[in-house]
Amino acid sequence: MKPHIIIGVAGGTGSGKTTLARALQARLTPPGALLLHQDSYYHDFDACTEAEKERINFDDPASFDIPLLVQHIAALRSGHSVQQPVYDYATHSRAGYSETVPQPVIILEGILLLAIDDLRPLLDIPVFVSAPDDIRFMRRLARDMLERGRTRDSVYRQYLETVRPMHELYVEPSRRHARLIVPEGGQNTVAVEAIASCALSMLNGAETSPAGDHP
Repeated sequence: MKPHIIIGVAGGTGSGKTTLARALQARLTPPGALLLHQDSYYHDFDACTEAEKERINFDDPASFDIPLLVQHIAALRSGHSVQQPVYDYATHSRAGYSETVPQPVIILEGILLLAIDDLRPLLDIPVFVSAPDDIRFMRRLARDMLERGRTRDSVYRQYLETVRPMHELYVEPSRRHARLIVPEGGQNTVAVEAIASCALSMLNGAETSPAGDHP
């Protein structure tokens, strides 16, 4: 069986982890890289009322279907296709499922990856993207207003009530599990090259240490 290398890209909201993940995907094609987002594995909140949806803490691990995420990453790592959920941010529900076929390198990005005990052992290269808090907040504000139709006040409120507390409780402490801390996200070309080179070496058998929980 051909090896499948899993790169986990974690970090706070607005840190640049998605940009880094996309840069890695481009750098690793060929041999081929699949990009998955932890956000695809939110629970289906379609049955909730609008008032209930407004009270959901989307940065709490309990908001994610972690067993399904772990199951899918394990399957992809073993070379099996999965039916990945398609998440609709407008309705906070699953819009369906998409067949996802593994590539030699599988890149998973999300805020809580390194905080999930059952997921960490599946990550061959666990990465944490770091950025100053004010930069992260400004990026979050711009994204939510431009891409998700949020108001400025609603973004402020969510950041203070849930995003920041969950970052301090789960996300920031999880950086100790990273193999590499990356400042500047996808703009850090040195880090992109280093991570890509490590993945290619593992694919070629130059590095044989199994996936595991790194200090």
